Order: sequence, then structure tokens, then C-alpha cells
Amino acid sequence: EHGRARLDAEYVWVLDPIDGTKSFVIGKPLFGNLIAVLHEGRPVVGIINCPALGERWVGVRGRPTTLNGRPVATRACPEPAAAWLATTTPEMFEGADDAAFARLRRGVRHAVYGGDCHSYGLLASGTLDLVAEANMQPYDYMALVPVIEGAGGVVTDWSGAPLGLESDGRVLAAGTAALHAAARRLLAG
Repeated sequence: EHGRARLDAEYVWVLDPIDGTKSFVIGKPLFGNLIAVLHEGRPVVGIINCPALGERWVGVRGRPTTLNGRPVATRACPEPAAAWLATTTPEMFEGADDAAFARLRRGVRHAVYGGDCHSYGLLASGTLDLVAEANMQPYDYMALVPVIEGAGGVVTDWSGAPLGLESDGRVLAAGTAALHAAARRLLAG
């Protein structure tokens, strides 16, 4: 989180020691630690650790994601109108991003706020269907990729491109490819 070094190395660690700093400061237990290992620029290991809740999701490329050692999976949600959507705060969306998020929010069943990294764990466990965020940094999202993908979900930027160190900070995660595509259409208008 505090600086970049040797980004051209074969293996790169990406760390967020406290994801959800505001939650941590006020004692809300949804903060966590995010740990990612990238191989040749692609996330291959991701950990979402929520110590106050005793929950740890581990994703390794090519293996099922686990929560505290037990496999988890996203749920199949048939369409955005049936989906639960999460974001950390609607304040992260500005200008055109705000209008795009408003379209997505109007197209889902319910929206919930304030989950930080925990929301992505819930998506991997099948209790949330979508997470949309903006203004994110690589340390906020790189660990999420193997966790979401290993649970059967899809996570990209808003245009559908894979997340990388140079992504624009817009993140869209969904439990299924079909729901992800439908959410992307809502974001695009």
C-alpha cells in the first residue's frame, strides 16, 4: 500500500494491511487484510482475512476458494432484478461513475453499503451477487481476483478487462458470467 518496488519481477506481493480503515477506526468488524501474489503480473494467490470476524477466504488460481478451510461457491442469480449489490460507499462514485452506479443500483433487488473487503468474501460464499466499486487501488483489488474466480465468479474492471496493476480503479464482481455481463450493460447505460 505504501509504495511500489520491482513490479517487473516474476513474482510480486501486493499487500493492504488494513482494508476498510474507516471501519477499523470506529470498531466496525468488516475491515480486513488483503494479500495477493502476482505471477508475471496476474494474481495467482489471494487472501481476504477478516480477523475480527474470524473469517479467511483463500483463493489460488486453478483451485476452489475456501472460507476457513472449507470450499465455497458463488450462487447463481438469474438477473440483476433478483440480485443483492454491495459497495463500500456511494460516495466513491463521481460524475459519470455516479450516474452509472445509479443505473446499476436501480436495476437490482437491494443495495447494501459499508462492507469493504468483506463484501467480496460474501460474494464468494454465495450470499451477495454483485459488488461494484470505483477509485480503487491495486492493493484494494488484486487479492480479490483469485478468491472470486476460485468460487466461480467473475471480477474485472467495468469494461470487462482483467484487473491489473494499471487498471483504472473501477471494479465489478459478480457471481456468474451472465450476471456480470448484465451488470456491465447497466453500468454502460
